[in-house]
Amino acid sequence: MDEPLSAGSSRQDFETSFRSIDRATSRRVDTSIHQATPWPVSSSVNFGLIGTPLAPVSATAHSDYEPIMRSSPDRSRWEQDSPSSRDSSEFPSDVSVPRVSANIPRPQGRSHSQRRPSNRDEFDGPHQFLEMPSTDQMAAQERDLPHVPTNLYVQEQDDVLSQVNDRLSQCAFDFVAKYQFPIPLEPDKRPVSRPADREWTEWVYLLKRLATKRRIPARLLYNGQIKQLVTVLENSLEMRHAAKHQSRPLKDDRNVLQLISAGLQVAKILRDAEAMRYLDSLYLSTEKKIQGRVSGAGSQFGYGAQ
Repeated sequence: MDEPLSAGSSRQDFETSFRSIDRATSRRVDTSIHQATPWPVSSSVNFGLIGTPLAPVSATAHSDYEPIMRSSPDRSRWEQDSPSSRDSSEFPSDVSVPRVSANIPRPQGRSHSQRRPSNRDEFDGPHQFLEMPSTDQMAAQERDLPHVPTNLYVQEQDDVLSQVNDRLSQCAFDFVAKYQFPIPLEPDKRPVSRPADREWTEWVYLLKRLATKRRIPARLLYNGQIKQLVTVLENSLEMRHAAKHQSRPLKDDRNVLQLISAGLQVAKILRDAEAMRYLDSLYLSTEKKIQGRVSGAGSQFGYGAQ
């Protein structure tokens, strides 16, 4: 009977056998590479022993000897130590640059652009309608409008509104000149040297631009009402339209007085005491004339003041 091998001798024999297999495998790999490569390979390339990092080889040469390497018994050891094997194992193939798959379900229907067409507005979106009033209420609203007294003649209304327009232009001219606000030069208009060089609508536009650009300090206005300045100016814009377009229908007495009052508010917020006195006097005189016409008409029909 054979004697049992000791642990030391068995380990030594195993290592000797492994080296012989390693050398044999190395020779086979080296020979097979030279035989399978039809293209010239640089003599400086040293593949070394199995398990040592390999020098970079062209993709064509790698494709020729790769099947032979996989058939080697040391395939697992070679793939473990190979740089290319480490790269492929550390970065799995499924973790790659995402691509759009053809199997991804697409939303049904036509895709609409986020940009809203120019002919659509917020009223085309979700909205509501109020309940219609009753028939009796609509009938009462559609009756003939009550008569509003109009006692001033056309020429008298034009004169009053022209005075308000001219005085407001003077007020704006003095305000801009006093505080030295800039007036942009326009090629189609001459420089401003007097209030009449700009219409009231143009003065309003200039003051509004100065206010929105924060060129007018709030301390220059009455009670610092910088936020109310634009509204007060816009309320007076009808003055110029009424004075310029004299073919418009007659304004009732209260509307005429309201326009004078709007001009008075402009002079007040611009802190122009002289303009305020002028417009206040115009308001009182116009109101007195209207009252005189009302009293005269009442006495003519026999129902004047008792």
